[in-house]
Amino acid sequence: MSEKIPIEISARHIHLSKEDLELLFGKGYQLKKLKDLTMLDRFAAKETVTVRFRNREIPKIRIIGPPRPRTQLEISLTDAYYLGLQPPIRKSGNSKKSPGILLIGPRRKANLKEGVIIAWRHIHLSPKEAERLGVKNGDFVSVKTDGNRAVTFHNVLIRVHKDYKLCLHLDTDEGNAAGIIKKGFGKLISQRR
Repeated sequence: MSEKIPIEISARHIHLSKEDLELLFGKGYQLKKLKDLTMLDRFAAKETVTVRFRNREIPKIRIIGPPRPRTQLEISLTDAYYLGLQPPIRKSGNSKKSPGILLIGPRRKANLKEGVIIAWRHIHLSPKEAERLGVKNGDFVSVKTDGNRAVTFHNVLIRVHKDYKLCLHLDTDEGNAAGIIKKGFGKLISQRR
């Protein structure tokens, strides 16, 4: 269990459905790739949107491609406080009964009825990596970070998929608490099923 786990900070971002992408950017619009992500099937797009709740907004929210079946906005707790929202902390993809928000694109606006969450901190792994570390999809582990502001994160969700590569994803609030700006390392120190 002493293997170093790469850590990446997952800043606020949005996954759009094909319908919402076309509403915001135009019929047949295709996202343009800015860079690949550690999850082999995903990429950061060049395109961004603005989100608004009541009289507060956050511009330049990065879109993650490709489109998903449902639109989902992932923000930090600090973002939620600023906007005046109370989104649940959830596994990405589970956005039912979460708050909605107004999305503003270059062509039109989309009123998202639900889909705003704070993503549960999680480790992405391939099946081989999970076997090597002795964990299974859905397990929870603790990870101790390196550095001058080292902290231990408990209740870190394990997410296993063939297209994943070993990496702990923290949001910006968690990264700031651990003194991690963009990338860092941690060690798996305990687990529970």
